[in-house]
Amino acid sequence: MDALDSVFDPLRDFAKDSVRLVKRCHKPDRKEFSKVAVRTAIGFVVMGFVGFFVKLIFIPINNIIVGSA
Repeated sequence: MDALDSVFDPLRDFAKDSVRLVKRCHKPDRKEFSKVAVRTAIGFVVMGFVGFFVKLIFIPINNIIVGSA
């Protein structure tokens, strides 16, 4: 029985923790959802600009390296 308990105890603990997590979760209200949506959109825009500027800097450097070969 010890071998079975060592297999099933972690599964049982995981199931208990999962049930506890689902019980504590709640559906966000309109205000909370809009906050998350706005912050996510700002993150997308910022990451887009970072990627654009990295590419903008990389293209001339790449042309210098490839053009000299």
